[in-house]
Amino acid sequence: MKAIDLVAPAGSLVALKAAVDKGANAVYLGLRNATNARNFGGLNFSDTDIRQGLAYAHGRGRQVLFAINTYPQAGAVAEWRAAIDTAASMGADAVILADPGLMAYARDRHPDLRLHLSVQGSATTLDAIELMREQFAIKRAVLPRVLTLAEIAKIIRQTTVEIEVFGFGSLCVMAEGRCLLSSYVTGDSPNNKGVCSPAHAVSWEEKEHTLYARLNGTLIDRYAPDEAAAYPTLCKGRFDVAGDVDYALEEPTSLNAIALLPQLINMGVAAIKIEGRQRSPSYVAQVVGTLRAALDAAQRDTERYSPRADWQTTLARHAEGAQVTQGAFERPWK
Repeated sequence: MKAIDLVAPAGSLVALKAAVDKGANAVYLGLRNATNARNFGGLNFSDTDIRQGLAYAHGRGRQVLFAINTYPQAGAVAEWRAAIDTAASMGADAVILADPGLMAYARDRHPDLRLHLSVQGSATTLDAIELMREQFAIKRAVLPRVLTLAEIAKIIRQTTVEIEVFGFGSLCVMAEGRCLLSSYVTGDSPNNKGVCSPAHAVSWEEKEHTLYARLNGTLIDRYAPDEAAAYPTLCKGRFDVAGDVDYALEEPTSLNAIALLPQLINMGVAAIKIEGRQRSPSYVAQVVGTLRAALDAAQRDTERYSPRADWQTTLARHAEGAQVTQGAFERPWK
């Protein structure tokens, strides 16, 4: 049985080195421009950082994947094509793309460059994945976090494309990177602005012992003095629905799939991905180290594997709202 790759996020050179040191098989990163979906200040890689990161990873037998996963804007396609050229010239092990036009460019201009279909491409069916394979020779597809284990297994049985799934991190219940709720409220595309709640649209106001969190003026939540406040994300806000104030769409929580590793291994998943290029090097080090230990234990003996309590404690510490879920993998509400 082929070992599963552990794919880790890197928003900086320090985070990349932490991921490699803690056992990631591959690290994904972005350039300091609009070609990646985590484009904001203080994050991502200069050319010098990339060269150092590539040398560090390749010197230890690890891979570096370039996330060029946004959709080119009208009149600026050359910037996205230049990003692909940069990845190819620097020795990227793969590029992660969502836009078919960019895939065509990469296929024609750099035929030896390995292509991965980004989660931003929202490929949730066999037909979608096979179309990308037939047209652009993709080698791997990253699945959105909306499929059950049974649905993932069915896709794997019917395609030669490697399948990558998320194992830990923020949970998205929308069309990833193209959330219409966020676009409607902020006026910005999450795909092109680096995050679904851009900092310029976030505001906090404390009044009469209550903290109000707003997104572009829209009230997302309010917190009592002793209540932990979450970053205002529209899908994870509390709203008044027919007189009942609660999380109408989704609670602040993070995906944690370490209890499901034996199933993912047995069905033939090629890679487990950790979300969080916007997170700190400490987050990267602790989450990668925990997932590495869990994945190694599961691959040694899937029958006797059981996630350790200290692994769960570590992951919960880095989860939104200090809560974790298996998300759509099992869909207990069905």
